[in-house]
Amino acid sequence: TNLTDVYIFVSMTAYLVAVIAACSLNFQRALPLFIITALVIFFVCWDFLIVKYEDRIAAFFSPGESYLKTHRFWLKWVLWAAVILAIIFWLIFDTAKQGSHQLISVSGLVLYVFLMFIFSKHPTSVAWRPVFSGIGMQFILGLLILRAKVGFDAFNWLGIQVQTFLEYSDTGAMFVFGDKYRDHFFAFKVLPLVVFFSTVMSMLYHLGFMPWLTGKVGWIMQIFMGTTPVESLVAAGNIFVGMTESPLLVRPYLPYLTKSELHAVMTAGFATIAGSVLGAYISFGVSASHLLTASVMSAPASLAVSKLFWPETENPEVTLTHGLQMAKSESKNLLEAASQGASASIKLVANIAVNLIAFLSLLAFLDSALSWVGSLFDYPQLSFENICAYVFMPFSFMMGVDWEDSFTVGGLLGYKTFFNEFLAYERLSKLIHNREKAGSMYINGVKQYMSVRSEVIATYALCGFSNFASLGLVIGGLTCIAPSKKREIADGAFRAMIAGTVACYMTACVAGMLTGPSLEAPCQVLLGNAFNSTDFPANSTQLVECCQQLFSSVNHSQEIFPGGNYTLASWKGCCQILHQPALHCA
Repeated sequence: TNLTDVYIFVSMTAYLVAVIAACSLNFQRALPLFIITALVIFFVCWDFLIVKYEDRIAAFFSPGESYLKTHRFWLKWVLWAAVILAIIFWLIFDTAKQGSHQLISVSGLVLYVFLMFIFSKHPTSVAWRPVFSGIGMQFILGLLILRAKVGFDAFNWLGIQVQTFLEYSDTGAMFVFGDKYRDHFFAFKVLPLVVFFSTVMSMLYHLGFMPWLTGKVGWIMQIFMGTTPVESLVAAGNIFVGMTESPLLVRPYLPYLTKSELHAVMTAGFATIAGSVLGAYISFGVSASHLLTASVMSAPASLAVSKLFWPETENPEVTLTHGLQMAKSESKNLLEAASQGASASIKLVANIAVNLIAFLSLLAFLDSALSWVGSLFDYPQLSFENICAYVFMPFSFMMGVDWEDSFTVGGLLGYKTFFNEFLAYERLSKLIHNREKAGSMYINGVKQYMSVRSEVIATYALCGFSNFASLGLVIGGLTCIAPSKKREIADGAFRAMIAGTVACYMTACVAGMLTGPSLEAPCQVLLGNAFNSTDFPANSTQLVECCQQLFSSVNHSQEIFPGGNYTLASWKGCCQILHQPALHCA
């Protein structure tokens, strides 16, 4: 034991010396390493203090806890009043600055909460603390990541690092499939990412990092939301792993869960995606930073919606505040953990491939059949996507999606719900690539791409496993883990899928509230959207800059010939904003 302690001390000392040396050589270059080291030291010290001085810390804060309990009634109303006033003032100032787009998203968020309450299993038993705390955590996370420059830059940097890290899977794919492996992009480029990521996650679990990180995130949600330890831990686990793997963290406790807790466990699985498929969606061209943000934001949302849709009416048996034992890795060393992770991905890769083959083939047949039926009524354009567009259009519009894009996003939501999110993200990636090419927005009356804002909202709305294919997966997986709860699992699974879907929609609403109308849009797209919209702020800095860029490209010309990537409406609008001379705007 003494030898091990000496080895750990020497290793830590050498690491700290290396960090100090790297910071002294180039602090800017070593800043990520410095931040990671500081966070690790903080949490290690925190764990040490909790273990050693837990009773003293509790005794120190007990007077404050007693005061809060004594004055709980009036403090609660003061807090509610402060929150409501803060929301009102924020909406007023933000609307004046950004335009009224986000007001639709706010209305959508309120609407989804109201619908969940109306169709709740026990409406009179709803505990509102988890609901509003979960939505509040969503909003705070979104505000820090999407609006604060530090948070946006941090997650953008993290997204770039994840993309760079995932590209190392190309080495294995090239060795196995040859130099032309990209010719079969999905099979030989995307699926190897799943294998690589599964291997890394298995290694991190063996090292104890993932259980430690999951425990910390779960503890934060438990403290702020007042949820039970098991459901908080499973929701945190679903940020990183899949809907059937996360419950394995608390396998010994599953037979003792209440119906509401089981519903929360299943909802968390439906509302999030696994880290192993995250890389696949990133490889499609979907924003890595937004996918990471959606994964984090949907965890508290899943608990909030779950506790609203199926409130707790029983007394939870598992109420441990400390000492919740998570299942440990069965591998004996790191190499065995890597091998097990790679082997475990075989089933996942095969499942993804065969489902896509089946669903795409089925979709092609369905579209052909619907087109034939539509042709009987002089409407050969009838397709599954068109039907879904009309069914899901109200939901997409209430998230804050632009009206002209709401039908397109509605079709994506239909793909996700009735098939799976892989098909939806694959379709979304095509729309993103079309926008980046800046071609014609409409071809034969069919819209070829959306605004960047609509793409962002769609990214959040699709980020979850809530579809009918996953329904059977979660019932079968949880029944194998807790056979004594078979009936309760079957009874609550469909409601959990609906709750998971709404949690994704609520995350999209929060993203819509915090995403500006001109987020990183190319000028031709920004101008096209601006002058076809009634509520776009005319004094937008980005708008003026794009108009100046438009006219600077023709400063040496005597006459303007509208065309190319810019519409006639864009030229006319910029003429009004910049008051250009007649030689440009005649």
